[in-house]
Amino acid sequence: MSTIHQETEAMATRVWTEGRMVFVELTDQRIVGFPANRFRRLRDASEAELAGVRLEVGGTALRWESLDEDISVEGVVSGRFQLPPAQD
Repeated sequence: MSTIHQETEAMATRVWTEGRMVFVELTDQRIVGFPANRFRRLRDASEAELAGVRLEVGGTALRWESLDEDISVEGVVSGRFQLPPAQD
């Protein structure tokens, strides 16, 4: 007997920002957060611009229209960021 393992794409039900952090609530109720400075276009954005994020593509993408930035929810959950963590 063989077992079929099917990957499911991470999907979000909600996205919000708090200061320079972006938070995503997933369909399984986990909450994942990441600092905006991990992405080039978000790094220099104002907090007001960051707050303009919305869910797109059935909850699989984050979209900042004013910044022309799209980030996959799957990438965030997998820890795929453009930039290394900030060094204090």
